[in-house]
Amino acid sequence: MKTALIATSLIFAATTPHIAMAQTPAAAPAPAYSVETTDIGTLLDNPATKAVLDKNLPGFTANPQIDMARSMTLKGVQQYAADTLTDAALAKVQADLNKIPAKK
Repeated sequence: MKTALIATSLIFAATTPHIAMAQTPAAAPAPAYSVETTDIGTLLDNPATKAVLDKNLPGFTANPQIDMARSMTLKGVQQYAADTLTDAALAKVQADLNKIPAKK
């Protein structure tokens, strides 16, 4: 009896039209550049990302100590320059970085 019920259920499931299930949208691809994961040296070496830094953080790239921070991220340097690298400033930088495709 159980076997007949299971077989009937399987046949019914296979022959009935499937109801469209709500699908979760695919996660957006990670940005090519990030204030949290991309080191400052990489941002300085790319003219497009350097322009983002110059636009949003005036004077940052011209700082004589910038070479000491090349291996750090903007988020990592934030603790040393909290007045310049505010959360709001980093959000603006990230918004502009999101528009730049990865360098090939």
